[in-house]
Amino acid sequence: MTVEQIYTGCIAEAAYYIKSKNEAVIIDPLRETEPYISRAKKDGVEIKYILLTHFHADFVSGHVDLAKKTGAKIVLGPTAEAEFDFHQAKDGEILHVGDLKLKWIHTPGHTRESSCILLIDADGKENCVFTGDTLFIGDVGRPDLAVKQGELTEKDLAKMLFHSLRDKVMTLPDDITVYPAHGAGSACGKNMSKETFDTLANQKKNNYALRANMTEEEFVKEVLDGLSQPPQYFPKNVMMNKGVNIEIDKIIARGTAALNVQEFIEHANNGALMLDVRTQKDFIAGHVPNSIFIGLNGGFAPWVGELIADINQPIILIAPAGQEEEAVTRLSRIGYDNSIGYLAGGLENWIAAGKEIDTLKSIDAVTFETEANANPINILDVRKDGEFNADHLTEAKHYSLGRISEEMSGLDKAATYYIHCAGGYRSVIFASILKSRGYHNLIDIAGGYKAISDNTKLKRVETACTAS
Repeated sequence: MTVEQIYTGCIAEAAYYIKSKNEAVIIDPLRETEPYISRAKKDGVEIKYILLTHFHADFVSGHVDLAKKTGAKIVLGPTAEAEFDFHQAKDGEILHVGDLKLKWIHTPGHTRESSCILLIDADGKENCVFTGDTLFIGDVGRPDLAVKQGELTEKDLAKMLFHSLRDKVMTLPDDITVYPAHGAGSACGKNMSKETFDTLANQKKNNYALRANMTEEEFVKEVLDGLSQPPQYFPKNVMMNKGVNIEIDKIIARGTAALNVQEFIEHANNGALMLDVRTQKDFIAGHVPNSIFIGLNGGFAPWVGELIADINQPIILIAPAGQEEEAVTRLSRIGYDNSIGYLAGGLENWIAAGKEIDTLKSIDAVTFETEANANPINILDVRKDGEFNADHLTEAKHYSLGRISEEMSGLDKAATYYIHCAGGYRSVIFASILKSRGYHNLIDIAGGYKAISDNTKLKRVETACTAS
């Protein structure tokens, strides 16, 4: 028996590969299919089932493509409705894979169809449980994401989740391993641990939502408290996961088309968004004017989904050499399927063609302190609400990156702004968006708030508030 967690850090997602004898199962696969097919081929096994714990909101799954390529049967839980063929498992139904049994446990709450999958090994031992977004390590799935899909309220779903956890999950053996679908960094919960699996016994001790003697009323209040607005692309991803989408191979073939400088310019003039996915250091040093920076080296996919409102927006890429396919793949994971090519030869070819470049001024924290002490300056803190509320510079104004489109009208194009985030990634995204819209007197503070805190004596406001 093999149970392998396939964790993708950039979207904090865990898929699972389970093998027994000559058969395999994939649970909650990502959009790309080749890694799963290659894994099964390497082991000489047939993928029998593709199990979806629910319709995910934070990424687009590749279940339909994978089923077409392998002949595997897609399985979903009770109440699920989709545009593709699938087997609807009943609560308590047993699926046989090699000499393993996979027991379907319907656990509504995160969504109506949410389910857990209990693995029973060849000796009849309840070995592990794949909890999807029902139970995370340190948290539970937020019950507000599926509200728009039906007539249930978030309180209704939270009550369902309370009973799913207590009546089904918490009755499993304490030594069973809990394998969730997400870890820290996912917006599907609010308080997830960096650990990606644990025993149920430890979760009963450490997870607030599994607290002994917790009432339904207490559970509902605590689970719903402090939930931030879900990213705008979440409901779009849910609908894509219920449907049949463009094949990943076609998306990659189109998105990795090499564009010469003139072709790149023509696409930009026709409305394509120029997305620079290099490092912030490279973008600062030189970039195509009016291009937007969201680097592959940071929270790439979530920030694309947060900031690019139109999921069908045509995108042309400025990417590090050899990482063009990676960029297209990572965009497609969250449903941004309309990549139409990349700038061949990158910025070097752009310059060689005689085209102008733009730069972003960046200073270190010590220089920033000197300039702040010499004259009054405009400081923009672009971190999230919880980060700013917990600790910020006295003179800073809060303009969270996630709300830039709504709030940027409050900024003066003639003024100079010093911009920082926590570590230097989000501030460059923020500055790139401002520059593309005519704000050019911008100065990035390298290393962000951490560098400021570690290297300066600028006055700060510290509170006990850490709510996001």
